[in-house]
Amino acid sequence: MITTSAAEFTAALAVGGRLIGLDVGTKTIGTALCDAGWSFATPSDLVRRTKFSADKAALVAMIAKQAAVGIVIGLPLNLEGSDSPRTQSTRAFARNMDDLGLPILLWDERWSTQAVERAMITADMSRAKRAERVDSAAAAYILQGAIDALVRV
Repeated sequence: MITTSAAEFTAALAVGGRLIGLDVGTKTIGTALCDAGWSFATPSDLVRRTKFSADKAALVAMIAKQAAVGIVIGLPLNLEGSDSPRTQSTRAFARNMDDLGLPILLWDERWSTQAVERAMITADMSRAKRAERVDSAAAAYILQGAIDALVRV
């Protein structure tokens, strides 16, 4: 099941359980995980994109290792909320992950990377460190926004 509705996603899940957040880019996939009580999201591994089958295998291994019960994928909408080519690519990525049998929530990620980058600059992080951490931090930002909405549903 793929949805953009927090209520539908919550209804499809058992009570609680770890969620994995994904920031799907063209070169990397940033990942994040949250605790079973949906309180906080933390950045996790960065998956360097190669072939989709290898990318999916890495994500499946992470999902299994962490016993994740659902997937939150950042949806890169245009500023006015319309779809872009990247949005369509992300929707296709979600459809290709749907056979895992886990509920998938597509979550609006507008401004996530910029917000994370600003926080890193404020923390005086070097460009090199920002470059290697921004995608997973953006995944955590996306996942945190989603779980904050889920606990209100």
